[in-house]
Amino acid sequence: MSPTPRAATLLAIIAAGALLIPGPIAALAAIAVGVAVTIDARRLRRLPTIRRTLPNILSRGVPETLTISADPGPGRIRIRQPAPPDLLLEPREADDQLVASIIATRRGEHELPRPAIRMIGPLGLAAVHHRAGPTGTVQVYPDMPAARRLAIAVRHGRLQEEGKRSRGPLGLGTEFESIRDYQPDDDIRQVNWRASARLGRPMSNQWRVEQDREVMCVVDAGRLMGAPIAGRTRLDAAVDVVAAIAAVADEIGDRCGVIVFDNRIRLHLRPRRNGGAAVVRSIYDIEPSPAESDYELAFRTIDSGKRAFVLVLTDLIEPAAAQPLAEAIAIMARRHAIAVGTPRDPDIDAAIRTDPADLTDLHRATVALDMLDARTGAVTAIRRVGADVIETPIEQLSTACVGAYIRAKARARL
Repeated sequence: MSPTPRAATLLAIIAAGALLIPGPIAALAAIAVGVAVTIDARRLRRLPTIRRTLPNILSRGVPETLTISADPGPGRIRIRQPAPPDLLLEPREADDQLVASIIATRRGEHELPRPAIRMIGPLGLAAVHHRAGPTGTVQVYPDMPAARRLAIAVRHGRLQEEGKRSRGPLGLGTEFESIRDYQPDDDIRQVNWRASARLGRPMSNQWRVEQDREVMCVVDAGRLMGAPIAGRTRLDAAVDVVAAIAAVADEIGDRCGVIVFDNRIRLHLRPRRNGGAAVVRSIYDIEPSPAESDYELAFRTIDSGKRAFVLVLTDLIEPAAAQPLAEAIAIMARRHAIAVGTPRDPDIDAAIRTDPADLTDLHRATVALDMLDARTGAVTAIRRVGADVIETPIEQLSTACVGAYIRAKARARL
């Protein structure tokens, strides 16, 4: 319990007036203020019940609503929610009820401290501070709304620029497509007798042959993937792509799995049907390590049974760094369809496009050109061994990788 600024002001006024009024009267006034503070504090002995509402799972960069409310009491209540640096909260405090926007800037599991409560008595003379409720934990996933939007676009055939959803050739399959008029060359097993009786003419079921495939996302979590790009790391971009691929694979009935590696295999989740949620849960909190990446080890881990679409998410710096990847792809491409996804660096592009204003800008543009030439050499080396290289700005990387996946499926290369 502590006195409020109002109580301190009253005591200061009494102390200042002690020179003008008799001492006993000033002492009695001070005692009266002290008694009033005590009475005010006693009204605050019952702590209010605090309710905090927040989704257990957040998506990185996507705002959600945090609500903290308290039971009404005899005085005023000020609520404040502390937050770690990776959780942006606005506003952080309010009277009686706090309704704030919370944005997570880093994937993983984060602890949300207990709310801080300041209760002020009815007379405004005493205040009580305490921490209410339990400590909370939130899990921050990759950008799941963007992944779901891509899956919906594929479902409705709106991914025209990146490739259409392939559902297999028409024929006697096991995936129902539609009902149409009976054709003379239709198999008798296609006849829909109920529709024929209802419409008064022969009708046929149209089916598609199922073409479910295996999709394996191979995520580099080594040293280079910790480099920042557009306000996040390259590994953040890779995890966003995996979430989008997993959502689309679930949508079109493919089996999806993931491998995360550096100089060792950190995670291996084998492909399975409707495995998108398991894939996201397994990778949402991975962080880059300082180790060099062993591409050969990662590719040896891929099951060699069924032909699959393999998406490698890494950073291509120069031909020397990409050479181990190219050597590993040369062997894998004989059996699997391989694509390599990597984001373009906006700083390099900006340095090249901007006219140099001084010698420093000229040096910066020269270094950027050298880096771009080296990166072009790395991309050429990868393409030469039979892989599709997806190199786009980071904002378009998920869409471009999903497009490559859909095109590979349509070409029946899987």
